[in-house]
Amino acid sequence: MVLGMTLTAYTILHVVLSIIGIATGLVAVGGLLAGHRLSITTAIFLITTLATTLGGFLFPYNGFTPAIGVGIVSTIVLLIAIAARYVFRLRGAWRWVYVGTAVLALYLNAFVLVVQSFLKVPALNVYAPTGSETPFAVTQGIVLAVFIVLGIVSIWRFRPATA
Repeated sequence: MVLGMTLTAYTILHVVLSIIGIATGLVAVGGLLAGHRLSITTAIFLITTLATTLGGFLFPYNGFTPAIGVGIVSTIVLLIAIAARYVFRLRGAWRWVYVGTAVLALYLNAFVLVVQSFLKVPALNVYAPTGSETPFAVTQGIVLAVFIVLGIVSIWRFRPATA
């Protein structure tokens, strides 16, 4: 049981929040690329992604794992993004700090999506059952390259008129 739910129910909630976070994150990054803040979408992205990240710590585990490490990094990145957006209101350098951390938070969520997809989807697992095979590495490399480009272009394009 986690938060009064069966592990299966909690896992479903966790996955749904993650999908909402990724979907709204993609829209929010699209807004950054277009130079728009998309305040409501951004808030949903940040809240659901933080909820997913923090919720990951509630799963049963035995010791430190790579997933815990990603969760710690993601939490820090999200807290910086939230502070840059809502506390420092994108003033000065906080604009690019926000854009960089928002894109990085979305990348980390996408990274976990790829990991989980290769672990749980039989059609993918057959190509990378341990997560150390070439198809997995190539997929993660492509995802990373796409997010690096998105981050650089977003930092260059996102210049809100007012915070």
